[in-house]
Amino acid sequence: MIPLAALPALNAGLNALAAGLLLAGYGFIRTGRTAAHRATMLAATAVSVAFLTSYLVYHAQAGSTRFQGSGAIRTLYFGILLSHTVLAAIVPFLVGTSLWFAFRRQFERHKRIARWTWPIWMYVSVTGVVIYWMLYKL
Repeated sequence: MIPLAALPALNAGLNALAAGLLLAGYGFIRTGRTAAHRATMLAATAVSVAFLTSYLVYHAQAGSTRFQGSGAIRTLYFGILLSHTVLAAIVPFLVGTSLWFAFRRQFERHKRIARWTWPIWMYVSVTGVVIYWMLYKL
């Protein structure tokens, strides 16, 4: 069993891995490698589900962590946190819709929603790592 104190670092690692997979998946589809794109995006989905599970377990046990910085860095932190939180709430719906269209082979609809899903999902994954860094390493 993973110690509770290790979960924030695990979560940041899962977010970083998801971002890497998202970049790879984007590259694969841009070069016409649809099978690699499919596998990579499904892996990104699985990693994001693992992140969400770990995140919920951690916060159910530990509660929230207060940001200790002050001044401009505090304002920056809360700006990032607010945008991250709002967008993170819609990512599961966007990802689910994107997957639905892909699995139903409705690729034009998939492409239209993925143009929104991918950058928002990427932003949430990257800012998740930034938030971890600001909370635990800054």
